[in-house]
Amino acid sequence: MSEPVLTADEVLQWNEKTSNQWRKFLAANPDVLAIPCDVAGTKTIAELMQHIVAVELRWAERIAHLPETTYDQVPYDSIDSLYSTHDKAIAILKQTLAANTDWNQSIEFVTRTYGPASSTAKTMYFHALLHGIRHYAQLGTLLRQHGHKLNWLGDYLAMDIKGF
Repeated sequence: MSEPVLTADEVLQWNEKTSNQWRKFLAANPDVLAIPCDVAGTKTIAELMQHIVAVELRWAERIAHLPETTYDQVPYDSIDSLYSTHDKAIAILKQTLAANTDWNQSIEFVTRTYGPASSTAKTMYFHALLHGIRHYAQLGTLLRQHGHKLNWLGDYLAMDIKGF
C-alpha cells in the first residue's frame, strides 16, 4: 500500500481556497484592516495582510529567478491592492509548476530577519503557500476576539469534507 501524498498543486489549491475566503470576508468588512495587530511585527491587520502577500510574491520571485519586490513596493491601502499582489504571486507559482523547474536546486537569498541563507526551490514553494495559511489562522483568532464570526472552515479538511 502506498502512502498518501499531498501534491504541490493541492497545496496551491488550498492556499487559493483560503485566500479567496479571506478576500470575500475583507471585501465585505474593509474596516477590519485598521484593527490593531502585532502578528509578525505588524501594527494593523492591513500590515499583516501586506506581510502575507509580500511573502508569497517574494518567494515566488526567488523560485522564478525574478527581481525581488521590496516590502515598500507592496501596497496595503485596499483589499484590491493586497490581492493584486497575491494574484501576481500565484501566477508566478503556477508558471514555475508548469515549467521545467529543478525543485532540488539550491537558491541563495537574504531574509529580512536572519540575513543570507539558501534553500531548495521545493522548500521555498511550500513556504510561500503555507506561510499565509498559518497567518490566516492567526488572523481568524484575532478577528473572533474582536467579535467577527467567520463562516467557513479554514482547515485542509474543507478541501474534501462532505456536508458543508
